[in-house]
Amino acid sequence: MYPVSIKGVLLLPANKVVLALNDRDEWELPGGRIEIGEGSLECLKREFEEELAVKVAGQSIIDSYLFEVISQKHVFIVTYGCRLVGDFNPTVSHEHSRIDTFSVDNLPHNLPAGYVQSIHAWCATHAALPAAL
Repeated sequence: MYPVSIKGVLLLPANKVVLALNDRDEWELPGGRIEIGEGSLECLKREFEEELAVKVAGQSIIDSYLFEVISQKHVFIVTYGCRLVGDFNPTVSHEHSRIDTFSVDNLPHNLPAGYVQSIHAWCATHAALPAAL
């Protein structure tokens, strides 16, 4: 059995996606491990609040796959598309060294391929929020 990690693709105006820099010096989608008794959407909301101090609502599953985090250590990833609830004023938690936004057309090279695929899949089916927000 593998641990399950729920991740979220949050698109902001101008087709920018929110990413977090982890301790392996890789950018990743915000999110984390689901807790016992917790639903996946509850996990997504909790993780965004813990990691970024940002509120989101999950909209739909984008993808799921087995990811080799480091050699011989795998995590089952489930990615959701989500929307911002309220303002976007992120705060970096102890879990990451940095939070940033990137154009979906210019993602960082150290972003795992599964996350890139989820970002592009969400962009293909959902437009970013209007710039007026």
